[in-house]
Amino acid sequence: MIPVAQGLRFPEGPVALPDGSVVLVEIAAGRISRVAPDGTVSIVAEPGGGPNGLALGPDGKLYCCNNGGFEYLEHPSGLLIPHGQARDYSGGRIERIDLVTGAVETVYRDGDFGCALRGPNDIVFDTHGGFWFTDHGKTRERERDVTGIFYAKADGSHLEEVIFPSENPNGIGLSPDGKRLYAAETYTCRLMAFDITAPGKVDQTAGLGGAGIPLYRPAGYKFFDSLGVEEGGNICVATIGESGISVISPAGDLVEFVPTPDPFTTNICWGGADRRTAYITLSGTGQLVRMDWPRAGLALAY
Repeated sequence: MIPVAQGLRFPEGPVALPDGSVVLVEIAAGRISRVAPDGTVSIVAEPGGGPNGLALGPDGKLYCCNNGGFEYLEHPSGLLIPHGQARDYSGGRIERIDLVTGAVETVYRDGDFGCALRGPNDIVFDTHGGFWFTDHGKTRERERDVTGIFYAKADGSHLEEVIFPSENPNGIGLSPDGKRLYAAETYTCRLMAFDITAPGKVDQTAGLGGAGIPLYRPAGYKFFDSLGVEEGGNICVATIGESGISVISPAGDLVEFVPTPDPFTTNICWGGADRRTAYITLSGTGQLVRMDWPRAGLALAY
């Protein structure tokens, strides 16, 4: 793994741009930053709260899941560790960000369309111009939110909680044919699959307990974070604790486990002309790293 940028404040949500740069969030700093190919870091926008997952939308703007903010612990080892809901928690929301001007608009906020947004986390657009996102919820001293998975339109006209409940969902992605939705649950460390029946709809009877079909769960001291999907359909889940990238086939088999040196390994995306350069966020140590990947990442909708 080759370091691309260091000194970041809990980076997540990397998006590889056509010019070779990578835009990502620094959750603990409440900002969105761009990392140039030479490692130079510049600020794109400062929405505050807890900017988390990012995706490019059909209008060329960034769409951001803002979780409202965490508290943090500075571990003696030097790791920066999220620790519950921020004292100045500002509410969950979805934001639209202009990459050129840095202007931030709120597209959806808690309570819109009757939906509770506690801690939006990760996001993926489909080819219909809508997007799926997870709400990881917030953790307080003696309670944790019960949350769900949402579908929304980019123009602000529709927001719906499609899947409820979900056990603190984190990473989210779509199969190459767009017929399956994947979501990674953090504390259960399960990768779940959902059969898509129409834009923004899933088969609510696919699993024994509802829509979700458990696809994979590893042994050991592991927790799942965000995910990316390969061109061939494998699901690559960032894994914290015993850290790395868990590569899981669409059938639910472990293809390989790629170890990483940071217990808070949180996300992966792909760039380069052939999408075989993997960019991975090592959040606890504040790094964006890259490595050659043996398979191509999936070309995203936008």
